[in-house]
Amino acid sequence: MPAPLPVTYYFDPACPWAWMTSRWMTEVAQERDLDLTWSVMSLRYLNEPRDIPQEYRDYIAQRQNLSGAVAAAVLRDGPQVAGPLYTALGTRVHPGGRRDIDAVVAEALAEAGLAPLSQAEIDAEGPQQLLRDTTAAVVGKVGEDVGTPTIDIDGAAFFGPVVTPAPTGQAALDLWDGCVLVAGVPGFYEIKRSRTADPIF
Repeated sequence: MPAPLPVTYYFDPACPWAWMTSRWMTEVAQERDLDLTWSVMSLRYLNEPRDIPQEYRDYIAQRQNLSGAVAAAVLRDGPQVAGPLYTALGTRVHPGGRRDIDAVVAEALAEAGLAPLSQAEIDAEGPQQLLRDTTAAVVGKVGEDVGTPTIDIDGAAFFGPVVTPAPTGQAALDLWDGCVLVAGVPGFYEIKRSRTADPIF
């Protein structure tokens, strides 16, 4: 039997587009033989050196505890907690529309069966360095013109896909198979068009 296909999904829980794609990724993982790793990154650290609108900088800074909580939980409890914790956080923040980040983090940790985290634990150097490292890893794989979601399929990484609503059923599998196909082409770099819709949760 062939080995499961190694896939790493890089996300910041604050990003609604990463959330949309993650629901597609979850759907695909039920039907395809994947060795799927959920890896948290940070839009705050990604955008530190960039010239971005202050409103967006404030938005991601205010939500840094989401990625920080995942990083702290991963360091304390192991990498296997990233996926369930992301689902618990994202469900509240995106379709749930919650903005009370501290309460969201506390509830999500409980839902994932994890012990609480203090603000000091989230802000500690270990979790923050993990976020810097994974963010740098994404840039190293894809380049400066990158964000979240980023997917690494057996060593071939790309930003996206960015999609709304999240495909389900056969449509989800068709999109995945297409992504695997283009990821296997060494000279393939980009397909893009302007977004005309907001995330449809």
